[in-house]
Amino acid sequence: MKNYTKNEAKEWARSFLVGQWSTLVTPFDENGLIDEEGLRDNIEYIKSLGTNGAGCSWGMGEFWSLSTSERKKLMFIVKDQAQDWPVAAHVSHTSIKDIFELMDSAKSLDYELLIIGAPYFATRKSDQVIEFIKYIAQNTDLAIMYYNSPQFGTILNSNDLNSIVEIENVVGVKEASFNKEISIASHLELGTKAIISTPDEWIFWEGNKQGFQQQVMFANTSDWRFDTPDNNSYVKFINKATKGIIDNNLYENEIRNIKNISDKWWGKTVSDAGGVLPVALCKYWGELVGMSSGCPRLPVIDLSDDDKKDLKDELIKLGKLNISLEV
Repeated sequence: MKNYTKNEAKEWARSFLVGQWSTLVTPFDENGLIDEEGLRDNIEYIKSLGTNGAGCSWGMGEFWSLSTSERKKLMFIVKDQAQDWPVAAHVSHTSIKDIFELMDSAKSLDYELLIIGAPYFATRKSDQVIEFIKYIAQNTDLAIMYYNSPQFGTILNSNDLNSIVEIENVVGVKEASFNKEISIASHLELGTKAIISTPDEWIFWEGNKQGFQQQVMFANTSDWRFDTPDNNSYVKFINKATKGIIDNNLYENEIRNIKNISDKWWGKTVSDAGGVLPVALCKYWGELVGMSSGCPRLPVIDLSDDDKKDLKDELIKLGKLNISLEV
């Protein structure tokens, strides 16, 4: 339950947003509908890894394919299953009316944090995005993380992001531009004003070199793709790194090899899809480790049978899959 006032949001977020946060896919059943039982099971599985929180209906959650009523249903299921486990709701949309409806729903469900990206399709200039986010933020007292991603069609640089984090209840930025210069500059220039989070581990070594500290991995799918309840090395590494302790031995011995496989397939899937977020990859990977996913909704295309076989074989060879699991 929200326990801060609007002008306290930034201070509140410093203690709320820490360590490893996950990103949930939206599992679909054989009829293409939200798989509620599967989603609830996925949440319990991710919680068992020691992950500190998660976001629903984000990019990996295929928010663009969900109706507003489906997004509200998803938010209810996630919050109901999460209980006291921190969760955040994604409210990006091109329709202000729908954003307000999603925000009202999030508030009624006791969400404490929203995430929002640029209004895609109709926006290409940073000043348009800034004014849009200002208007949205004026109409809620909930804390907001801004999502800086090329998937929305407009990437903001650190100067533009400074205008975003100056907004009273914008507590930080998920800086997922895939532009290292923007990520580093955002940390250096804005990190004392708001929480800056780049969703990849390289940022910790860079921060150690340049004198900044990322306090939260907000958020990625690496926890449930790399870890198991018996070996949560990735979550352990992130929870240490976000406190300023970079465990290089843990990373090299337990994470490096599977990270290399992930980077290879992430790049391939993005390239094959012309730059689209690799939802198909992550959903199939989730199925391989025993989670519920279902196929992505059109227009996202599922992985080919050959790619599925090759990925599965690589993970089995690495010893990261139960070979008796049939997917």
